[in-house]
Amino acid sequence: MRAARLALALALAAALPAGAPAQRRQPQPPQRTPDQQLTESQRRLQEIREERSELRRDLSGIRSRVHDVTAEIRNIQRQREVSASLLRELNFQMSETQRKIDETTDELLRTQDELAQKRALLDRRLRDIYKRGPLQAEEVLLTAHSFADLLNRYKYLYLVALRDRRLVGEVAELQHQLQLREHELRRSYTDLTYLQNERAQEHAQLGDMAEQRSTTLSSLRSHERTTVERIDELLRDERRLTSLMSTLEARRREEERRERNRAAEAERARSAAVAAGRPAPPPPAPVAPRPAATMTTADVGNLDWPVSGSLVYRFGRAVQSNGTAIRYNGLGIGAAAGTPVRAVEGGRVEMAAPFEGYGPTVVVSHGGGYYSLYLYLKEVQVRPGTTIAKGQVIGTVGGEGTPEGAHVEFQIRTPGGEAVDPLTWLRGR
Repeated sequence: MRAARLALALALAAALPAGAPAQRRQPQPPQRTPDQQLTESQRRLQEIREERSELRRDLSGIRSRVHDVTAEIRNIQRQREVSASLLRELNFQMSETQRKIDETTDELLRTQDELAQKRALLDRRLRDIYKRGPLQAEEVLLTAHSFADLLNRYKYLYLVALRDRRLVGEVAELQHQLQLREHELRRSYTDLTYLQNERAQEHAQLGDMAEQRSTTLSSLRSHERTTVERIDELLRDERRLTSLMSTLEARRREEERRERNRAAEAERARSAAVAAGRPAPPPPAPVAPRPAATMTTADVGNLDWPVSGSLVYRFGRAVQSNGTAIRYNGLGIGAAAGTPVRAVEGGRVEMAAPFEGYGPTVVVSHGGGYYSLYLYLKEVQVRPGTTIAKGQVIGTVGGEGTPEGAHVEFQIRTPGGEAVDPLTWLRGR
């Protein structure tokens, strides 16, 4: 009877619920699962990083080509926008990673609790089995009162063994799940640390870009002020030069008018003397003998260069990097300071002195209202009123203090003082 009661107790213990394993919370998935959203965010993050790298390469190219502060500011502003997008993606990924950490931590705690319960139950079962001894199953079967009782006892023993095997399997599975949760938790923490470091670096880079943009804006404003001042200065210098050329042209015409009047008076005096039978008076000497015209439109494309060098700027309107425009009335020819500058054609030196805004300046009259001008010289080697020959050295290259550096500006003025493109008059190189 005692053996029968023991078998019945084991059967009842086998029928008791062992506790269902912990179930993961499965929230109702939205249109896209969090993992899909995280994968999409990681893809966008990679695209943003590639765009930022391309912008940085463009910025290096801008700085290596020219100091175009306007394009630099646009590039930095775009980098800030890209960095803001990158920060948004990083914040999203950090929040998703933190959510996964919280979920994994909850699952880890539940799995640990369930594992503790299963292990306690398994330990209790092992103690019971140890107390009954190794021949407990045979004793239960041999003490059966009938064949039906034997079948029932065999069934109870089978259920007990099956329950024990299931319990061992559940404990092993819970241990495996616990290891997986711990591994996932460590990986999530590593990802979170990496994202936090990257966000901190991005914040620092944003601060650097903000400071760089402020510096560039200050540089742009300074550059703009310098350019505006330079334009105003060039306009003032050009007005003074135009006034000088107008004065020279007016003086030339006045001298030609006086020459014609003197010649007419001399002709009238000679005619009166001939009519009166007196000897003709000698012709009057000119006030200032002027050379014959040495430059005409036939010289277009045939004049030698005043100095050999590179073109710093050309005749006409030039747009600066900040959008402002400057008009040049001559050619800027870059050459080493002190390089000799030669007259492109013979003529008379009308001016050889410092001129406000242009420094040492030489103006040569070639007759007929044609002039050649040599500006930004370092030294002047001719005197006003003297006649010079084609190719004669009139000075040396200066202009070191200008934004363009050492160069000479060469101009050609036609009758009336109008500036024309000197490049069309010079011989092709």
